[in-house]
Amino acid sequence: MLKRIVMAASLTLALAACQDGNLSQGSTRHLQPIPPAAMALMSSKGMSKDDPILIRAYKKESELEIWKRGSNGKYALLKTYPICRWSGQLGPKTREGDRQVPEGFYTVTPAQMNPNSNFYLSFDTGYPNAFDRSLGRNGGDIMVHGSCSSRGCFAMTDQNVAEIYSIAREAFASGQRAFQFQSYPFRMTAQNLAKHRLDQNIAFWKNLKEGADTFEVTKEEVPVSVAGGRYLFNGDSSVMAAVSQKRAEDEQEVAELVAKGTKPVKLVYHDGDTHESFRTALANASGVTDSKLGYISRTEGLSSGPQQIALDDSGREKIEAPSTALAFASMKEVPAEAPQPKALAAAQPEAVAPAAGSDETPFYKKMFSNVTDLFSTSPAQPAAETAQVAPVTAPAAKTPAKPVPQKRAEASKGVKVAQVRD
Repeated sequence: MLKRIVMAASLTLALAACQDGNLSQGSTRHLQPIPPAAMALMSSKGMSKDDPILIRAYKKESELEIWKRGSNGKYALLKTYPICRWSGQLGPKTREGDRQVPEGFYTVTPAQMNPNSNFYLSFDTGYPNAFDRSLGRNGGDIMVHGSCSSRGCFAMTDQNVAEIYSIAREAFASGQRAFQFQSYPFRMTAQNLAKHRLDQNIAFWKNLKEGADTFEVTKEEVPVSVAGGRYLFNGDSSVMAAVSQKRAEDEQEVAELVAKGTKPVKLVYHDGDTHESFRTALANASGVTDSKLGYISRTEGLSSGPQQIALDDSGREKIEAPSTALAFASMKEVPAEAPQPKALAAAQPEAVAPAAGSDETPFYKKMFSNVTDLFSTSPAQPAAETAQVAPVTAPAAKTPAKPVPQKRAEASKGVKVAQVRD
């Protein structure tokens, strides 16, 4: 009976996902002080708990950063936290229920902090913002919260979200009216841009990089506006000149990486990912819960990380044909018939083609038939949330078939070709 109650509670939590409520009404966990270790870190970096904050998150690396503003008005990195769970694929959130974690520039106010969260503690990221709404995107309740379950949110574990919440709370208490939340698909390095240069989202990601570059140049909160379906990052002429120079240098580095052989790829996630520091714990979690991480959503596929798919120059998935050497090596495995006396051989009926639907087509014909079909058929596109590739396997050698009537042999159409399925 107790087991059923636990399973029912887990199911309720799974269905609730990031639709945060007030399960813990009356809790005082939101009043926890900033941990001593975090306070010591601030002190070592010349920071105070009263200083304003800014947060940056990276999906591919599964990391979230807290930055603090110093007396000179510039932000500096305080601490990087591992993300226990995010869901979906790289790319922006566009609609309710797509399990996507948003990418873009958002604003968090004190009203978006939830001290009575279903997920220990949480705050709303502010999706959809003006940019999302201009493109007709919908959905909401996208949180940074505790536990290790995500349906479009950043799940940080209870311990880490308590620390993040307390740091934000103190900044608000000291007068900060809102903080900026920057969400990226990955760190905007030349290496990442070179690898993902043929992704369908690359134009959007380059637009996000303009904001990332502005922050890197100024170390100040990025001024953001929206026009023409794009983010605009305003600044004075000196800032814009420095950003343009950085962009040109990065584009040159990308071109050099491509010239040196960096191949375009696509990352396909089972359903989001986790930071490497959590991977073993999630793989060994009993059922869907862990004593330290709490409820864990969709544990399958998290232990191995994303599948990396090579792309051709047009952005399509590459399909590798079996090599000729492999084909003829496999042919050696086909059993040969024992030598026969000439008289007996002459008495044997003529060899005929295999019957329709038979598996007895000679292996070399199967192999080259597969190669022809594979190169004449466009590969399927990956599914939105989950993509699996069925491996192309060489057919096993068969015992030669018994002779069949000539009419049936003439109707033979060979064997079906193995297909690649997403």
